[in-house]
Amino acid sequence: MKALTTPDDESNKANKTAGSKIYGEIIKRRKLILTVMIVCAVLGFFINISLGPMKYTLWEVIRTIIRPDSSPLVMRLIIWDYRMPEAIMALLVGAALAMAGAEMQTILDNPLAEPYTLGISASAAFGAALAIVLGIGVGSFGSYTTAINAFLFALLSCTIIYLMMKFKSADKYTMILTGVALLFLFQALVSVLQVTSSKEGAMAVMFWMFGSLGNSNWLMVAIVSVVCLLVGMLFFKNTWKLTSLKLGDSKASSLGVDVARLRKKMLLGISLLTAVAVCFTGVIGFVGLVGPHIARMLVGEDQRYFLPVSALSGALFLTVAAIISKSVSLASVLPIGIVTSLIGVPFFLFMILGKKKVMA
Repeated sequence: MKALTTPDDESNKANKTAGSKIYGEIIKRRKLILTVMIVCAVLGFFINISLGPMKYTLWEVIRTIIRPDSSPLVMRLIIWDYRMPEAIMALLVGAALAMAGAEMQTILDNPLAEPYTLGISASAAFGAALAIVLGIGVGSFGSYTTAINAFLFALLSCTIIYLMMKFKSADKYTMILTGVALLFLFQALVSVLQVTSSKEGAMAVMFWMFGSLGNSNWLMVAIVSVVCLLVGMLFFKNTWKLTSLKLGDSKASSLGVDVARLRKKMLLGISLLTAVAVCFTGVIGFVGLVGPHIARMLVGEDQRYFLPVSALSGALFLTVAAIISKSVSLASVLPIGIVTSLIGVPFFLFMILGKKKVMA
Protein backbone atom coordinates (compact mmCIF):
# COMPACT_ATOMS: atom_id res chain seq x y z
CA MET A 1 0.00 0.00 0.00
CA LYS A 2 1.40 3.40 -1.05
CA ALA A 3 2.25 5.74 1.84
CA LEU A 4 0.30 8.99 1.96
CA THR A 5 2.28 12.22 1.61
CA THR A 6 1.22 15.50 3.15
CA PRO A 7 1.86 18.99 1.72
CA ASP A 8 4.47 19.50 4.47
CA ASP A 9 6.37 16.40 3.32
CA GLU A 10 6.39 17.66 -0.26
CA SER A 11 7.58 21.09 0.90
CA ASN A 12 10.40 19.62 3.00
CA LYS A 13 11.49 17.43 0.09
CA ALA A 14 11.52 20.43 -2.26
CA ASN A 15 13.50 22.53 0.24
CA LYS A 16 16.00 19.70 0.71
CA THR A 17 16.48 19.35 -3.05
CA ALA A 18 16.88 23.12 -3.47
CA GLY A 19 19.36 23.22 -0.57
CA SER A 20 21.43 20.40 -2.07
CA LYS A 21 21.47 22.18 -5.43
CA ILE A 22 22.63 25.47 -3.89
CA TYR A 23 25.33 23.69 -1.86
CA GLY A 24 26.51 21.91 -5.01
CA GLU A 25 26.76 25.24 -6.83
CA ILE A 26 28.79 26.73 -3.96
CA ILE A 27 31.22 23.80 -3.97
CA LYS A 28 31.55 24.01 -7.76
CA ARG A 29 32.29 27.74 -7.52
CA ARG A 30 34.92 27.19 -4.83
CA LYS A 31 36.65 24.50 -6.90
CA LEU A 32 36.65 26.84 -9.90
CA ILE A 33 38.26 29.58 -7.78
CA LEU A 34 40.95 27.13 -6.64
CA THR A 35 41.65 26.09 -10.24
CA VAL A 36 41.88 29.69 -11.51
CA MET A 37 44.23 30.66 -8.68
CA ILE A 38 46.51 27.68 -9.35
CA VAL A 39 46.71 28.67 -13.03
CA CYS A 40 47.47 32.30 -12.07
CA ALA A 41 50.19 31.17 -9.63
CA VAL A 42 51.85 29.00 -12.30
CA LEU A 43 51.71 31.84 -14.83
CA GLY A 44 53.13 34.27 -12.26
CA PHE A 45 55.92 31.78 -11.53
CA PHE A 46 57.05 31.74 -15.17
CA ILE A 47 56.75 35.54 -15.54
CA ASN A 48 58.82 35.99 -12.37
CA ILE A 49 61.59 33.79 -13.79
CA SER A 50 61.60 35.66 -17.10
CA LEU A 51 62.35 39.04 -15.47
CA GLY A 52 65.71 40.35 -14.31
CA PRO A 53 68.78 42.17 -15.66
CA MET A 54 68.65 39.68 -18.56
CA LYS A 55 65.08 39.30 -19.81
CA TYR A 56 63.86 36.05 -21.36
CA THR A 57 60.64 35.14 -23.13
CA LEU A 58 58.20 32.75 -21.47
CA TRP A 59 58.98 30.18 -24.16
CA GLU A 60 62.72 30.38 -23.38
CA VAL A 61 61.99 29.92 -19.68
CA ILE A 62 59.69 26.91 -20.22
CA ARG A 63 62.11 25.32 -22.70
CA THR A 64 65.07 25.74 -20.30
CA ILE A 65 63.10 24.19 -17.44
CA ILE A 66 61.80 21.23 -19.47
CA ARG A 67 64.90 20.64 -21.63
CA PRO A 68 67.93 22.32 -20.02
CA ASP A 69 70.37 20.93 -22.61
CA SER A 70 68.57 22.79 -25.39
CA SER A 71 69.49 26.20 -23.92
CA PRO A 72 72.83 28.05 -23.74
CA LEU A 73 74.93 27.41 -20.62
CA VAL A 74 74.59 30.98 -19.29
CA MET A 75 70.80 30.87 -19.61
CA ARG A 76 70.72 27.49 -17.85
CA LEU A 77 72.80 28.77 -14.95
CA ILE A 78 70.76 31.96 -14.54
CA ILE A 79 67.38 30.21 -14.66
CA TRP A 80 68.18 27.02 -12.74
CA ASP A 81 70.64 28.33 -10.13
CA TYR A 82 69.23 31.78 -9.44
CA ARG A 83 65.78 32.58 -10.74
CA MET A 84 63.98 29.28 -10.19
CA PRO A 85 64.86 29.02 -6.46
CA GLU A 86 63.87 32.67 -6.03
CA ALA A 87 60.54 32.21 -7.84
CA ILE A 88 59.73 29.01 -5.92
CA MET A 89 60.63 30.72 -2.63
CA ALA A 90 58.20 33.53 -3.50
CA LEU A 91 55.41 30.94 -3.85
CA LEU A 92 56.40 28.97 -0.74
CA VAL A 93 57.03 31.93 1.58
CA GLY A 94 53.83 33.63 0.39
CA ALA A 95 51.86 30.44 1.05
CA ALA A 96 53.54 29.90 4.44
CA LEU A 97 52.84 33.43 5.71
CA ALA A 98 49.26 33.39 4.39
CA MET A 99 48.50 30.00 5.99
CA ALA A 100 50.02 31.21 9.26
CA GLY A 101 47.96 34.40 9.04
CA ALA A 102 44.76 32.48 8.27
CA GLU A 103 45.09 30.25 11.32
CA MET A 104 46.26 33.14 13.51
CA GLN A 105 43.07 35.01 12.65
CA THR A 106 41.06 31.85 13.32
CA ILE A 107 42.45 30.95 16.75
CA LEU A 108 42.45 34.58 17.93
CA ASP A 109 39.08 35.36 16.27
CA ASN A 110 40.64 38.61 15.08
CA PRO A 111 40.68 39.60 11.37
CA LEU A 112 43.59 41.99 12.01
CA ALA A 113 45.88 39.27 13.39
CA GLU A 114 48.84 38.13 11.31
CA PRO A 115 51.90 35.88 11.81
CA TYR A 116 53.92 38.78 13.22
CA THR A 117 51.31 39.57 15.90
CA LEU A 118 53.06 37.27 18.38
CA GLY A 119 56.39 39.07 18.07
CA ILE A 120 57.92 36.28 15.99
CA SER A 121 59.28 38.65 13.35
CA ALA A 122 60.74 41.02 15.94
CA SER A 123 62.48 38.21 17.82
CA ALA A 124 63.82 36.81 14.52
CA ALA A 125 65.10 40.28 13.61
CA PHE A 126 66.89 40.49 16.97
CA GLY A 127 68.53 37.11 16.39
CA ALA A 128 69.64 38.20 12.92
CA ALA A 129 70.91 41.53 14.28
CA LEU A 130 73.02 39.73 16.90
CA ALA A 131 74.70 37.72 14.14
CA ILE A 132 75.11 40.69 11.77
CA VAL A 133 76.29 43.33 14.27
CA LEU A 134 78.05 41.37 17.01
CA GLY A 135 78.80 38.11 15.24
CA ILE A 136 77.00 36.22 18.02
CA GLY A 137 75.45 32.98 16.82
CA VAL A 138 74.61 29.47 17.97
CA GLY A 139 77.63 27.76 16.44
CA SER A 140 79.38 28.69 13.21
CA PHE A 141 77.37 27.89 10.08
CA GLY A 142 79.00 30.24 7.59
CA SER A 143 76.49 32.08 5.42
CA TYR A 144 73.59 30.41 7.27
CA THR A 145 74.54 31.76 10.73
CA THR A 146 72.19 34.74 10.42
CA ALA A 147 69.29 32.57 9.21
CA ILE A 148 69.77 29.99 11.99
CA ASN A 149 70.02 32.73 14.62
CA ALA A 150 66.81 34.30 13.32
CA PHE A 151 65.03 30.92 13.31
CA LEU A 152 66.06 30.06 16.89
CA PHE A 153 65.04 33.46 18.27
CA ALA A 154 61.71 33.20 16.44
CA LEU A 155 61.12 29.87 18.19
CA LEU A 156 62.14 31.50 21.50
CA SER A 157 59.24 33.92 21.13
CA CYS A 158 56.91 30.98 20.45
CA THR A 159 58.23 29.08 23.49
CA ILE A 160 57.61 32.03 25.83
CA ILE A 161 54.01 32.35 24.60
CA TYR A 162 53.48 28.60 24.88
CA LEU A 163 54.70 28.60 28.50
CA MET A 164 52.43 31.54 29.33
CA MET A 165 49.50 29.61 27.88
CA LYS A 166 50.45 26.49 29.82
CA PHE A 167 50.91 28.09 33.24
CA LYS A 168 48.31 30.88 33.02
CA SER A 169 45.57 30.22 30.48
CA ALA A 170 45.31 29.13 26.87
CA ASP A 171 42.83 31.82 25.83
CA LYS A 172 43.33 34.23 22.95
CA TYR A 173 43.89 37.21 25.25
CA THR A 174 46.96 35.61 26.83
CA MET A 175 48.38 34.96 23.36
CA ILE A 176 47.74 38.50 22.11
CA LEU A 177 49.03 40.34 25.19
CA THR A 178 52.15 38.19 25.51
CA GLY A 179 52.83 38.51 21.79
CA VAL A 180 52.47 42.30 21.80
CA ALA A 181 54.78 42.57 24.83
CA LEU A 182 57.43 40.45 23.06
CA LEU A 183 57.00 42.49 19.88
CA PHE A 184 57.85 45.76 21.64
CA LEU A 185 60.65 44.16 23.68
CA PHE A 186 62.52 42.74 20.68
CA GLN A 187 61.90 45.84 18.57
CA ALA A 188 63.55 47.88 21.32
CA LEU A 189 66.50 45.47 21.49
CA VAL A 190 66.98 45.65 17.71
CA SER A 191 66.95 49.46 17.94
CA VAL A 192 69.62 49.34 20.66
CA LEU A 193 71.85 47.20 18.44
CA GLN A 194 71.33 49.52 15.47
CA VAL A 195 72.10 52.65 17.49
CA THR A 196 75.25 51.22 19.08
CA SER A 197 76.61 49.50 15.94
CA SER A 198 78.64 50.92 13.08
CA LYS A 199 76.95 52.56 10.12
CA GLU A 200 77.58 49.46 8.01
CA GLY A 201 76.12 47.16 10.69
CA ALA A 202 73.00 49.30 11.12
CA MET A 203 72.47 49.37 7.34
CA ALA A 204 72.90 45.59 7.10
CA VAL A 205 70.25 45.03 9.80
CA MET A 206 67.91 47.50 8.12
CA PHE A 207 68.21 45.80 4.73
CA TRP A 208 67.66 42.38 6.33
CA MET A 209 64.45 43.70 7.89
CA PHE A 210 63.26 44.99 4.50
CA GLY A 211 63.04 41.40 3.30
CA SER A 212 64.60 39.84 0.21
CA LEU A 213 64.25 36.73 -1.95
CA GLY A 214 67.57 37.34 -3.69
CA ASN A 215 69.63 34.91 -1.59
CA SER A 216 67.35 31.93 -2.25
CA ASN A 217 68.88 28.57 -3.15
CA TRP A 218 67.71 24.98 -3.54
CA LEU A 219 68.52 24.05 0.08
CA MET A 220 66.25 26.83 1.33
CA VAL A 221 63.55 25.70 -1.09
CA ALA A 222 63.78 22.14 0.25
CA ILE A 223 63.60 23.23 3.91
CA VAL A 224 60.64 25.59 3.41
CA SER A 225 58.84 22.98 1.28
CA VAL A 226 59.12 20.31 3.99
CA VAL A 227 57.92 22.68 6.73
CA CYS A 228 54.99 23.90 4.59
CA LEU A 229 54.01 20.30 3.80
CA LEU A 230 54.15 19.08 7.42
CA VAL A 231 52.40 22.11 8.93
CA GLY A 232 49.86 22.14 6.09
CA MET A 233 48.99 18.53 6.92
CA LEU A 234 48.55 19.52 10.59
CA PHE A 235 46.21 22.35 9.61
CA PHE A 236 44.16 20.22 7.18
CA LYS A 237 43.81 17.48 9.78
CA ASN A 238 42.08 20.00 12.07
CA THR A 239 39.92 21.83 9.51
CA TRP A 240 36.62 20.86 11.14
CA LYS A 241 37.82 21.90 14.61
CA LEU A 242 39.17 25.20 13.28
CA THR A 243 35.91 25.94 11.49
CA SER A 244 33.99 25.28 14.73
CA LEU A 245 36.11 27.94 16.49
CA LYS A 246 34.26 30.59 14.48
CA LEU A 247 31.19 29.74 16.57
CA GLY A 248 33.05 30.76 19.74
CA ASP A 249 35.04 28.86 22.36
CA SER A 250 31.97 27.70 24.31
CA LYS A 251 30.15 26.35 21.26
CA ALA A 252 33.32 24.66 19.98
CA SER A 253 33.84 23.02 23.39
CA SER A 254 30.24 21.79 23.42
CA LEU A 255 30.95 20.12 20.06
CA GLY A 256 33.79 18.16 21.63
CA VAL A 257 36.73 20.37 20.63
CA ASP A 258 39.57 20.77 23.14
CA VAL A 259 40.02 24.49 22.44
CA ALA A 260 43.12 24.99 24.63
CA ARG A 261 44.94 22.04 23.06
CA LEU A 262 43.91 23.12 19.56
CA ARG A 263 45.31 26.63 20.12
CA LYS A 264 48.63 25.21 21.34
CA LYS A 265 48.94 22.93 18.30
CA MET A 266 48.10 25.75 15.92
CA LEU A 267 50.55 28.06 17.70
CA LEU A 268 53.31 25.52 17.06
CA GLY A 269 52.42 25.28 13.36
CA ILE A 270 52.09 29.05 12.92
CA SER A 271 55.43 29.63 14.65
CA LEU A 272 57.26 27.08 12.50
CA LEU A 273 55.87 28.52 9.27
CA THR A 274 56.67 32.09 10.26
CA ALA A 275 60.11 31.28 11.66
CA VAL A 276 61.27 29.35 8.59
CA ALA A 277 59.95 32.07 6.26
CA VAL A 278 61.46 34.99 8.18
CA CYS A 279 64.86 33.40 8.82
CA PHE A 280 65.54 33.00 5.07
CA THR A 281 63.85 36.08 3.62
CA GLY A 282 63.67 38.66 6.41
CA VAL A 283 60.50 40.48 7.42
CA ILE A 284 57.96 40.60 4.58
CA GLY A 285 54.81 42.38 5.71
CA PHE A 286 51.14 42.26 4.72
CA VAL A 287 51.25 38.79 3.08
CA GLY A 288 49.82 37.11 6.19
CA LEU A 289 47.16 39.80 6.48
CA VAL A 290 46.03 40.28 2.88
CA GLY A 291 46.08 36.59 1.83
CA PRO A 292 43.46 35.37 4.36
CA HIS A 293 41.20 38.36 3.65
CA ILE A 294 41.21 37.62 -0.08
CA ALA A 295 40.36 33.98 0.69
CA ARG A 296 37.60 34.97 3.10
CA MET A 297 35.95 37.16 0.45
CA LEU A 298 36.19 34.41 -2.18
CA VAL A 299 35.23 31.22 -0.29
CA GLY A 300 34.12 32.16 3.22
CA GLU A 301 35.27 30.62 6.51
CA ASP A 302 35.04 26.90 5.70
CA GLN A 303 38.61 25.80 6.45
CA ARG A 304 38.54 23.08 3.77
CA TYR A 305 38.64 25.87 1.17
CA PHE A 306 39.68 28.88 3.24
CA LEU A 307 43.11 27.39 4.01
CA PRO A 308 44.19 26.40 0.44
CA VAL A 309 42.81 29.62 -1.07
CA SER A 310 44.67 31.62 1.61
CA ALA A 311 47.89 29.80 0.69
CA LEU A 312 47.36 30.45 -3.03
CA SER A 313 46.45 34.10 -2.37
CA GLY A 314 49.64 34.61 -0.37
CA ALA A 315 51.76 32.83 -2.99
CA LEU A 316 50.24 34.92 -5.78
CA PHE A 317 50.51 38.17 -3.79
CA LEU A 318 54.23 37.68 -3.08
CA THR A 319 54.90 36.56 -6.66
CA VAL A 320 53.22 39.72 -8.01
CA ALA A 321 55.27 41.79 -5.55
CA ALA A 322 58.46 40.08 -6.79
CA ILE A 323 57.50 40.83 -10.40
CA ILE A 324 56.84 44.49 -9.56
CA SER A 325 60.12 44.79 -7.62
CA LYS A 326 62.01 43.63 -10.74
CA SER A 327 59.97 45.72 -13.16
CA VAL A 328 60.30 49.07 -11.37
CA SER A 329 64.06 49.22 -11.90
CA LEU A 330 65.90 46.32 -13.47
CA ALA A 331 69.25 47.86 -12.47
CA SER A 332 68.49 47.56 -8.75
CA VAL A 333 65.71 45.30 -7.46
CA LEU A 334 63.57 46.90 -4.75
CA PRO A 335 63.48 45.01 -1.42
CA ILE A 336 60.43 42.77 -1.51
CA GLY A 337 59.17 43.91 1.91
CA ILE A 338 58.90 47.50 0.69
CA VAL A 339 56.89 46.43 -2.36
CA THR A 340 54.45 44.27 -0.34
CA SER A 341 53.79 47.22 1.97
CA LEU A 342 53.34 49.67 -0.91
CA ILE A 343 50.78 47.47 -2.68
CA GLY A 344 49.40 45.89 0.50
CA VAL A 345 48.25 49.08 2.25
CA PRO A 346 46.03 50.47 -0.56
CA PHE A 347 44.78 46.96 -1.39
CA PHE A 348 43.82 46.37 2.24
CA LEU A 349 42.08 49.77 2.49
CA PHE A 350 40.19 48.95 -0.73
CA MET A 351 39.00 45.66 0.79
CA ILE A 352 37.84 47.43 3.98
CA LEU A 353 35.91 50.07 2.01
CA GLY A 354 34.40 47.40 -0.23
CA LYS A 355 33.28 45.41 2.81
CA LYS A 356 31.64 48.47 4.41
CA LYS A 357 29.84 49.23 1.14
CA VAL A 358 28.42 45.70 1.03
CA MET A 359 27.31 45.92 4.67
CA ALA A 360 25.61 49.27 4.01
